[in-house]
Amino acid sequence: MYDVQQVCLFMHDPREPHVALIKRILRYVKDMLSSGLHIGTGPVQSLTAYSDADWAGWSESRCSTSGFCVYLDDNMVSWSSKCQTTVSRSSAKTEYRAMADAAAECC
Repeated sequence: MYDVQQVCLFMHDPREPHVALIKRILRYVKDMLSSGLHIGTGPVQSLTAYSDADWAGWSESRCSTSGFCVYLDDNMVSWSSKCQTTVSRSSAKTEYRAMADAAAECC
């Protein structure tokens, strides 16, 4: 990782490796222009969200892990996976928290 002074030095006095790296990045961006998330201008056909949770999956802290992913038509537009901040007393409560996170993301 570079600090701010090093980045400023590269910008004011670029060397051959820096120029080669910039060219590599630009070639990558050029090749990837056709790839990516293509969302049309027409009406959205579906918004789908999936969620799941692992109740007390962390053996030391007994925290639960929850996650979700949100699809707009066939394109995944959002996802999350994280350790829940509180310890739940049941798997139903853990699943409810995961569903609540997914519903909030959809809104």
